[in-house]
Amino acid sequence: MTHDTAFLTDTRTFYDAIAEDYFTRFHDVLAKTPLDRAVLTGFAELVGAGGEVADLGCGPGQVTAHLASLGLSVFGLDLSESMLAVARRENPGLRFEQGSMLELKLADGALAGVVSWYSSIHTPVDRLPDLFAEFHRVLAPGGHLLVAFQVGDEPRHHDRPFGHPVALDFQRRRPEDIAELLSAAGFAPVARTVREPDETRGEPTPQASLIVRKPLEAAG
Repeated sequence: MTHDTAFLTDTRTFYDAIAEDYFTRFHDVLAKTPLDRAVLTGFAELVGAGGEVADLGCGPGQVTAHLASLGLSVFGLDLSESMLAVARRENPGLRFEQGSMLELKLADGALAGVVSWYSSIHTPVDRLPDLFAEFHRVLAPGGHLLVAFQVGDEPRHHDRPFGHPVALDFQRRRPEDIAELLSAAGFAPVARTVREPDETRGEPTPQASLIVRKPLEAAG
């Protein structure tokens, strides 16, 4: 195990430990966040019906299910088998797969849309170019990517969540920094949203989402 990939094991171990508690706590979060639903609805309309969409880092599948309810052909992927077990149990009609966002087992241009809903926050900043390059690879020309994350400069350390003996850093990012990395990966900007933290839900920082598009290939 190298330091370069240790974060994948750390992330999987963390979420394997807390999967059931996480689902209990957050299964209805979208019902309580209308602005987040609006972002997802806008993304779904940009993608349109017919193309396949991947919810990468899907966790227990609540975003995957919401995207499916908006008419998208969507599947979920996650590192954590425990999270995937919850997702499959709660959403028996949807497809969920185990894997890493950094090494997707998909052909070039296979997807019409990619969602990374608070899942890139466990990827070290020096690996974000690799991550965004992989998203770009699997998107068809004209396809859309949605990335959501917490805003800030310092990570938030979660130690012993729900009483489990695990810990993990949640990286906070600046929208302008993520936008620059996405541009360097070949994406064109579509929308940038930053909402204020919801103190009733214990959010300590603003929440950001970026929608970008893989440009159409130039005519020969």
